[in-house]
Amino acid sequence: MNKKLLSLYGLKWNPFSPELPSEALMMTPKTELFAWRIENLTREGGFAVISGISGAGKSVVLRLVAERLSTCNDLVVAELSRPQAGLADFYRELGHVFGVPLAPHNRWSGASLLRERWLTHIDTAHLRPVLLIDEAQETNSFVLNELRLLSSANFDSRCLLTVVLCGDQRLLSMLQEPELVPLASRIRARLLLEPQMPQELVEHLRAAMAAAGNAKLMTDDLTHTIAEHAAGNWRTMMTTGYELLAAGLHNEAAQLDEKLYLEVFAAPPRRKAKSSEKRR
Repeated sequence: MNKKLLSLYGLKWNPFSPELPSEALMMTPKTELFAWRIENLTREGGFAVISGISGAGKSVVLRLVAERLSTCNDLVVAELSRPQAGLADFYRELGHVFGVPLAPHNRWSGASLLRERWLTHIDTAHLRPVLLIDEAQETNSFVLNELRLLSSANFDSRCLLTVVLCGDQRLLSMLQEPELVPLASRIRARLLLEPQMPQELVEHLRAAMAAAGNAKLMTDDLTHTIAEHAAGNWRTMMTTGYELLAAGLHNEAAQLDEKLYLEVFAAPPRRKAKSSEKRR
């Protein structure tokens, strides 16, 4: 982080950065309940979905879920980093994240080795391994169906994996397609992130600033102004805060306030139309 930013505002990190540490992210009651449900789902396995509009904080929730699961002893938590991959790369990455050497051209052998690894984990820890997939709307339908079949055993009476799919509204549309209805019917936990009320966004802002070390970084009026102009969108609010902090640093402002907000975001004055040039 910019040392000048640290000294001027007494911050440990930029409270509006996408790279916020987990302790700076606010766990709402709704998120807390969903994380608890996923933690309990690891005992039986199955699919879960986080969905919402772009910028609603879906990936933030996935981070919080991953953070909570990381505290569970003996639980294997893996992330699929290339949801858009084809079937061969899907098997390559599954083999990598679960520590199983796979030959993608031999899917039968790969599936057997993965299932054997998951069964060993279940017998040892009595918990299902967890696979987290962000931007899941980019995943091919045939890959999702392969994952469904791969994680099912004993004539579909036993699930070997816990899968959390995180994506925007396109993911929900995909799950309504005929080829994915069997997967959609197996979703056991859902979290829909809707546009937030201004007061909820204010609480997020205050929590982020307090965690970064300066709860008074913004005036109360500015905090409410940003929240009210974010249209319920978490990312829009944080991007606004990021721009204001950069402007405050440039101006060496002691505190971010509404005057600075107007300087940065006020629409430029309209240029008066020239009078019909000297009225020919």
